[in-house]
Amino acid sequence: MTFSALLNLPRRRRVATLFLPVLLGTAAPALAQQAAKPAPVIRLSPEDADRGLNGVQKHFWFTTGSGEDYKNAGFFGQRLRPYLTDEQAIASLDRYRRQRWLHLSERLVFVGAAGVYAQQVLSGDKQVYFNNTQKVAIGVAAVSLLSNALITRHTNQHFIRAVEAQNATLPAARRMGLDRAMPDLLGVTAPTGRPQLLVGWTLR
Repeated sequence: MTFSALLNLPRRRRVATLFLPVLLGTAAPALAQQAAKPAPVIRLSPEDADRGLNGVQKHFWFTTGSGEDYKNAGFFGQRLRPYLTDEQAIASLDRYRRQRWLHLSERLVFVGAAGVYAQQVLSGDKQVYFNNTQKVAIGVAAVSLLSNALITRHTNQHFIRAVEAQNATLPAARRMGLDRAMPDLLGVTAPTGRPQLLVGWTLR
């Protein structure tokens, strides 16, 4: 819903009356465009915002609006990247992507080691559970599990820091949710023959 405040402009000389709509009409599109495309405030879902050290390794959910319509950030956080403009935020997201690649590689190594062990057990007529190949597979799986704990310890923090660094670049009023104070519509109208300033806000 959009409501408008019409402010009557005071009567001036004829020259000023003729040029006032032109001047305001020229500046209005730029002001309206600037107000329509502000940098968004990024908010994580409540459960994702509370992730700490060694937190669960799953996709983050975030929103750039005032509602609860959260978006999936993707496995590597790729859907968050278009909203980042700060260098520190982008660097943190790059570190998050690196950790996710390491975690994915570790999972593949563990599954491969478990597969080799199972293949060795089932390959012969007599089941063997601790031959030399199986010992190597067990060692690789153990190292993989240990590295998993080290990789995932700080992974979630990189994503959260990316969001915090981006929001830190916004004015304090926008971070507090007061960004709607700027008008969404600014222009000039003359329904009665006299130029009038048209100012409007969109209520959501």
